[in-house]
Amino acid sequence: MWTRSCYLAHFPSIFLFCITLLQAAIFVSSANAFQERDRVALLAFKSMISHDPEDILNSWNDSRHFCKWEGITCGHRHRRVTILYLNSRGLVGSLSPHLGNLSFLREMHLANNSIRGEIPNEFGRLLRLEALYLLNNSLVGKIPANLSHCSRLAALSLAGNNLVGNIPTEFVSLHNLKGLVLSHNNLTGDIPPFLGNLTSLVTLYLAYNAFGGNIPDSLSLLKQLKSLGLASNFLNGTVPLSLYNLSSLTLFSVLQNQLHGSLPPSLGLTLPNLQIFQVSWNFFGGSIPVSLSNASKLEWIQMTTNSFSGKLSVDFSGMKHLSVLNVASNNLGSGEEDEMRFINSLVNCSNLNTFAMDENLFTGALPHSIVNLTSQLHNLIIGFNKIYGSIPSGISNIVNLESLAVGDTLLTGKIPEEIGKFQNLRELYLPRNKLSGEIPSHLGNLSALERLSLAGNKLSGAIPSSLGKLKQLLLLEISRNELSGSIPTEIFNITSMPVGVYLDKNHLVGSIPPNIGDLTVISEIDVSDNSLSGEIPRELGHCSSLEVLYMHGNFFHGSIPQSLSSLRGIQYVDLSHNNLSGQIPQFLETLSLQELNLSFNSLEGQVPTKGIFANASGASVAGNTGLCGGIAEFGLPNCTNSNPNKQNISRVSKILISTAIAFLGFLLVSFIIYCWFRNRRGKQKQPSSSTLEKTLLKVSYESLLKATDGFSSTNLLGVGSFGSVYKGSLDQDGTVVAIKVLNLQRRGALKSFMAECKALRNIRHRNLVKIITSCSSIDFQGNDFKALVYEYMPNGSLEKWLHPALETKNEKVEVRKLSLLQRISIGIDVASAIDYLHHHCEEPILHCDLKPSNVLLDNDMTAHVGDFGLVRFQPEISNPITSSSVGVRGTIGYSAPEYGLGSEVSTNGDVYSYGILLLEMVTGKKPTDLIFEGDLNLHNFAKTALPDRVMDIVDPALLNDVEEGDVPC
Repeated sequence: MWTRSCYLAHFPSIFLFCITLLQAAIFVSSANAFQERDRVALLAFKSMISHDPEDILNSWNDSRHFCKWEGITCGHRHRRVTILYLNSRGLVGSLSPHLGNLSFLREMHLANNSIRGEIPNEFGRLLRLEALYLLNNSLVGKIPANLSHCSRLAALSLAGNNLVGNIPTEFVSLHNLKGLVLSHNNLTGDIPPFLGNLTSLVTLYLAYNAFGGNIPDSLSLLKQLKSLGLASNFLNGTVPLSLYNLSSLTLFSVLQNQLHGSLPPSLGLTLPNLQIFQVSWNFFGGSIPVSLSNASKLEWIQMTTNSFSGKLSVDFSGMKHLSVLNVASNNLGSGEEDEMRFINSLVNCSNLNTFAMDENLFTGALPHSIVNLTSQLHNLIIGFNKIYGSIPSGISNIVNLESLAVGDTLLTGKIPEEIGKFQNLRELYLPRNKLSGEIPSHLGNLSALERLSLAGNKLSGAIPSSLGKLKQLLLLEISRNELSGSIPTEIFNITSMPVGVYLDKNHLVGSIPPNIGDLTVISEIDVSDNSLSGEIPRELGHCSSLEVLYMHGNFFHGSIPQSLSSLRGIQYVDLSHNNLSGQIPQFLETLSLQELNLSFNSLEGQVPTKGIFANASGASVAGNTGLCGGIAEFGLPNCTNSNPNKQNISRVSKILISTAIAFLGFLLVSFIIYCWFRNRRGKQKQPSSSTLEKTLLKVSYESLLKATDGFSSTNLLGVGSFGSVYKGSLDQDGTVVAIKVLNLQRRGALKSFMAECKALRNIRHRNLVKIITSCSSIDFQGNDFKALVYEYMPNGSLEKWLHPALETKNEKVEVRKLSLLQRISIGIDVASAIDYLHHHCEEPILHCDLKPSNVLLDNDMTAHVGDFGLVRFQPEISNPITSSSVGVRGTIGYSAPEYGLGSEVSTNGDVYSYGILLLEMVTGKKPTDLIFEGDLNLHNFAKTALPDRVMDIVDPALLNDVEEGDVPC
């Protein structure tokens, strides 16, 4: 038993023990409180995520400690959150300000998701934060200046968002920053000089923004800088010479700006570690420094589209890793005898993939050493120069060539037969040279060839029938030569050729083979200025996708065949300077022609006055002495037996047609037309190659970025399941296009891209959205990039016309309405497209996502079905091994009910979706409208209204048509 004296003697020890216990209790209590704050912050973040496709956040619950939640890493001592890692999980939502309470957080990784909204100012409270990765999301607003409080921050990546404003001046305090990546946003202002004070910077990416002004000299203070990316801005002036002294630089990219000046002579000496050097699309001039030979680590040299001039004297032999050398579109060339000797040094570049020197002033004989370039070379583009000589023997040594382009030079001699050995060759461009001899029959061995252009040479002899073996061919251009003989029947066996056949300006004779009608997907046919004879083949009417038909300057006789009335998409027709007779067919005035030339034939009778014939600048009938009538501008005599005026349908009779009959008639007519199309069977198989609208059109990641102003939100047309669609203008000819950029971080996006590519290389129809080209490349951060370029549809989607109150991201859609006639026409267009996919393709194709938002309207309100990302091919249905797993069920409300029970997709499913689309067009109601609950759906809604309450369900816009007297009879 303790005595009082004993107690007093041990009091200090007891007191210290109690204090220790109290401190431990306080520590545990405090630790628990802070851990609870972390848990609450994480749950707040979870609550603001609206879509979690991988169910990652399902593990975030009270069944286990938050340190064991997926994507969360905690410290061992305090059990506080130190790392949040949820990259590339498809998350949709916004950032919670409560994340600013994670006071022990060192790293936040939320890249490659779909996070919207602004970056919370509360992130400035994360004082231990070392890395913040929010790239490739949909963030908006300004960069929070409060982030400058995160003084330990070493990596800040906000690229690939929609951020605006300047780089905050407060960032001058981030002295530990090693990586600043702000590319692919909408940032403005000048590049701030204070960045030169962040001397720890190793990586600085500001590309693809809207920065202006000069590049600040202060950046030369960044002695540790390895990567400098300033591409695609509005920078002007010259590059500070001091920047070229940053010997640590491995990447220097300033392409697509407005910079000028010349490169310093010592460039390769002061930047010995360069791997990527990109200065394309600027106004640089002067010579290319010889010292570049010293930069032996170079892998990518891109200097295209500037004003570089003089002799190219760089010795490339030491660049063992060189993959791309592109000096195209400059003024290079000195006229010296040995100015192309630099090609000899490229023989040692064993990794060379692309060599482009086209569109310069190089002069001289094509060096024979070119045949010794590495077998890894895929693209050899050297045209548009003053190169002479012949194509050297041994060219087939470059066995892996995919593109050989030597057009617009002074080459002579024959085309070597050994070119037929290029098994991977997709593009052979030899136009506008002085090549002679016959077209080698061995070209028929190029099984992968997609484009063949030999136009504008002096080739003679017959067209080899072996060209008919090129089943992947998209374009055949052998015009403006001295070819003779008849057109081989085999040429028209390439039924999948979507671009065109150009045989004009030769000496061809005989008639056109009737199997020309097998070219059902072809866009252009030009056989003009030959000596062809016979009648115009009536089989041309089967070329349903034909837009251009030039047959002038021959000896065709007979009448214009009635079968051409089937060419509903035809725009340009020239049949002039032949021996055609008979009357001008009345159907020509119903076609959507922009130009029609029937002059200098033997046509007779009355000239129509409608359609193209009402436009004297678009139609020509001169030189036909037997014609009469027509508009006054033609200057023809009056016809003595002209037809009386047709009786007009009275306005009163239109109004008497009830809306109910219009509704029933609309459904009936559409159904009959669809069945009619369905029962028609094309006699020939359909294409198997890809479809391109633009001849020889090639686009790069760089050109698509420029076309869309850096994928600016102002050009955003819409966002789909697997990517975004932008409006853009191509550099090649200023064509306005729609560019679908795949978000490859989304699960299924790559499969969707492959499915769409497979579909679009097999199909071509006037009521399908036309693809111009595709791009499969990498961006400037080394990420995969895939995009599809389509013809732009200025009238948008059918959905926006049916529901004009819908709001887009940037503006409210103007109030518009469709008349009954327009809706019937659109219904017929969509039926034609679906019938084509189901019954007139080599493999029946199922669209699987037919709905108004995937029906696009051109200038003339003609409907085009698009978005083939969920397409299925009939053989895949019964083969689970090859079957695509990409979202084949379509869209709720439009997909067939049996799909929800696990049934396989079928043509019946597309027909069901088409029926729902028709009902939506008539009723003006979406199948997902809130009024449809329980057993009531759009189908039953319409069915129960028949026949007595039709007026109750018809779209009010159609009722307005009745009141205005616009209902057709």
